[in-house]
Amino acid sequence: MDAIKIGIIGLGTIGHAVASYSMEHYAKQIEVKAALVRNESRDYRLPASCLITSDEDAFFAEDMDIIVEAAGHTAIKKYGVRALHHASFIVASIGALAEENILEELKATAVQHRTQLLVPSAAIGGLDRICAMTLEEIDRIELVTRKPPAAWYGTLAEVKVDLSSVSKPTLIFSGTANESALLFPESVNVSAALSLAGIGFKNTHVRVYVDPTVTQNTHQIIAEGFAGRIELSLQNTPSANNPKTGYIVAMSIVKVLRQYTNPFVIGV
Repeated sequence: MDAIKIGIIGLGTIGHAVASYSMEHYAKQIEVKAALVRNESRDYRLPASCLITSDEDAFFAEDMDIIVEAAGHTAIKKYGVRALHHASFIVASIGALAEENILEELKATAVQHRTQLLVPSAAIGGLDRICAMTLEEIDRIELVTRKPPAAWYGTLAEVKVDLSSVSKPTLIFSGTANESALLFPESVNVSAALSLAGIGFKNTHVRVYVDPTVTQNTHQIIAEGFAGRIELSLQNTPSANNPKTGYIVAMSIVKVLRQYTNPFVIGV
């Protein structure tokens, strides 16, 4: 099968890892054509074959099969529709899709241009089963997220609790997934992915903890319905460059890219 050509919006922790994994391990399957960045003069340590530009017109002029968003919620709002005009679009900042008007506009654009809006599993697991369970009635979906204090700096959690002195697990949010995705966009994108796979943002319950007893970002999923029950616990190693996200997010995106070129696909 031919290699797929991709572009990446943002070369921060996630975007740079996607580019590096693709080039170092899957160069014959994934060709990184271009990256759209704020500062193109910075040394991103990527091959010259990859166009690095702050000019969005130059970026979208490249021939790309898939565009990966790795630059935050505003990037989806700013570039999502244009991306889907040109290629399928993988979103890392899934929480932006909690805004229904954004999701519907992107879906309509994908239909019009015969592209796809793709949501990777990212920091979560079990989405294949949750999606399958929606064929019949689902009674309950709940997400419990726990992260160490270091993962919460620069977020709303700083207002809720003294991160430098917290000594026990502290609940900082309990409510619906649409509320959590908007309040904690960098840290609770998993609630958005779970909601999209399951019974919607308003019907998915979320609890969020600052927890000094854990060293990894931890997510517990509970779903019950006609097909049975799933209870899944995940511990994600925080990225050394940005503890708000885990290494698994970029790895999950590369897994989606690989599926486009592999003759054998499992876990779809």
